[in-house]
Amino acid sequence: MAVRVQPKAKSNEVVGERGGVIIIRVTAPAVEGKANAALVKYVAKKLGIPKSSVTLVRGERGREKLLAISGPKAGEARRLLLAGTG
Repeated sequence: MAVRVQPKAKSNEVVGERGGVIIIRVTAPAVEGKANAALVKYVAKKLGIPKSSVTLVRGERGREKLLAISGPKAGEARRLLLAGTG
């Protein structure tokens, strides 16, 4: 799943989607992997799965990232993340 992260936001939230990429804001700064850790934790919580089921595949140092979701909710992860967004 392709995501774009906006670090140092006021709250953790899914903003929406642009060009097939899910835009997610996290409160953590983009230093020492804190934003990546916050992203994985937030996505796992939002999907109701363990953090170990969310893996950062690509984009460790950039805003554009590729996440791998495993487990029973993998197929519906995109819909669950975007539920309730504009």
